Amino acid sequence: MTASVDIDRTIGAAAAVRHHYDVGNAFYSLWLDRSLTYSCAIREGADDTLETAQERKLQFHLDAIRADRAHSVLDIGCGWGAILQRLAEAHRVQRSVGLTLSEEQAAFIRSLGYPGVEVRTENWLHYEPDIRFDGIISIGAFEHFARAEDSSAEKVRLYRDFFTRCRGWLNKDGVLSLQTIAYANMSREDASRFIQQEIFPKADLPTLTEITAAAEGIFEIQSVTNGRLDYAWTCEQWARRLRLHRDEAVHVVGPDVVARYERYLKLSALGFRMGKICLFRIILHPFRGKYFDRRGMQAV
Repeated sequence: MTASVDIDRTIGAAAAVRHHYDVGNAFYSLWLDRSLTYSCAIREGADDTLETAQERKLQFHLDAIRADRAHSVLDIGCGWGAILQRLAEAHRVQRSVGLTLSEEQAAFIRSLGYPGVEVRTENWLHYEPDIRFDGIISIGAFEHFARAEDSSAEKVRLYRDFFTRCRGWLNKDGVLSLQTIAYANMSREDASRFIQQEIFPKADLPTLTEITAAAEGIFEIQSVTNGRLDYAWTCEQWARRLRLHRDEAVHVVGPDVVARYERYLKLSALGFRMGKICLFRIILHPFRGKYFDRRGMQAV
């Protein structure tokens, strides 16, 4: 990837993320759970609350990277810091770094002063850590890496760059826990233009084939689970909570934004229910010995 393409992609990604996530913390707090977790929960029973299901999802990823014995963890796409909070307060991790492209999210996390936590408004393409990590968690960021105009081969090259960097940032026994929405029985050409243009501009979902091709030779995939019905339920819970607080939401962001989000949550829930899109939770362990570096060359 050339420097000019790299810069252009970074600027576009930052603008797209801020378009969506910098609508305002006050708006999101009206319909997300208390932890401000804006990604798919894990539902196990009919009596689950959104808070319970989100806590279960967070613990899934923390368990995957063995947070109870980790000294350093990287959270790529850290949102409003739910993972970082648990790393600092529950697991006493000495150093946790969160990457986000949203200034509002970063400011929110910094204001809470979690011990050992550093948050950076920085793209993973530019991040150069000064330590290696025992675990890397990335929840809901992978969907923003590629652009709609990228070919499948270009997407695989980009994802491979991501996996190569993560492999280089991990200690030899480190773990990467990845969660991403992906295309299922729907092609990019059949995707909702409304969501592509008004909700997540300059973004494109991966396929499982693209993910596995990009990880080949770098990471061993330990497990893959598809939580698409969990995500349908999560979107429905968000939509219900937004309806309950609609008047407050309109006061905060205006009727057009609220209507846009109501439509987006309804379409997303339907897409997951129909199997058009899915939700992968993937746990990856680095291959021992040789792997491919950023230039595609083998390195020890």
